[in-house]
Amino acid sequence: MTYEVTIEPLGVTVEVDEDQTILDAALRQGVYLPHACGHGLCGTCKVDVLEGDVEIGDEASPFALMDFERDEKCLTCCSRPESDLVIEADVEEEPDAANIPVRDFAGKVVKLEKLTPRIMGVFIEIEDDELVFQSGQYANLHIPGLNTPRPFSMAQSPNEKTILEFDVALIPGGEGTTWIHNEMQVGDTLRLSAPYGHFFLRRSDDKPMVFFGGGSGLASPKSMVLDLLESGDTRKIILYQGARNLEELYYKGLFEELDTKHDNFTYVPGLSGPGIEPEWDGPTGFIHEVAREHMGGKFEGYRAYMCGPPMMIDACITMLMRARLFEKDMFMEKFYNAADAGADNKKSPLFKNI
Repeated sequence: MTYEVTIEPLGVTVEVDEDQTILDAALRQGVYLPHACGHGLCGTCKVDVLEGDVEIGDEASPFALMDFERDEKCLTCCSRPESDLVIEADVEEEPDAANIPVRDFAGKVVKLEKLTPRIMGVFIEIEDDELVFQSGQYANLHIPGLNTPRPFSMAQSPNEKTILEFDVALIPGGEGTTWIHNEMQVGDTLRLSAPYGHFFLRRSDDKPMVFFGGGSGLASPKSMVLDLLESGDTRKIILYQGARNLEELYYKGLFEELDTKHDNFTYVPGLSGPGIEPEWDGPTGFIHEVAREHMGGKFEGYRAYMCGPPMMIDACITMLMRARLFEKDMFMEKFYNAADAGADNKKSPLFKNI
């Protein structure tokens, strides 16, 4: 059975199969709804249910959707309609959003590269197809033996549409990342769906851009920086990369080469420890501290893009707001896992997007 779900204030209606989530149906029909974790953990996809009945789904965390909210709201990433619905989402038209419909792909693992002791570079070649995406977006990888796909950001330039790169950090206790690090082999075939996410470049103005990447969160900023430089963008671009020590500062050589080649690009790596190597003579401290020192605490006029764990993102937001940057100029992709479900990840009531 198929149900019709009308999304306000857009006034758009999408068709949703009875065993399909509202979010999945909308994205596959090229209609964007706010989302982040995709697993009922963060609450980004919360909407008001104005008319009709919906199955909330067992995946919905009680921290993301409180008990008292469940009669009037749902999380679109794990909710399925039980009748025709009218929902209201906090969504606006974005001039730079491509709204590319999500599709399913099959791909073969063609390369595995140990980028750091805990980050694996996974290169997957799409079979008989191409993936069109905006830099900053991610794919859901279907891991053998696991019911729920795992999200990983594309790390290559969007000009590369057939060989996808995913930088996968080993998460202690994480079934998906453990399988990738310990069992995945070159030649394996995987299913994936993409593109997902609303983390993309806002190109419609000429403001300078600053990027923050921590750990495997470097993947999206890497794709974005490559996208800008390959397109000949001449605005000022700064990339801050944070790592604990030198051996975890991956792609350092690539970014140093780009820094030398492009007058408008500046690369600033920083190490926070422990275990910083004696030969390191660059900046030390958490990445928001390194950036503040580098810019003299002044970011007014910039657009900021941040990708990494919630704690890093929150520290960067606090620093940037003190440096006279406003919510409308900050864009982010937070990495959530099951451990984050019970953390204090609620949005501030003062802000719409952060």
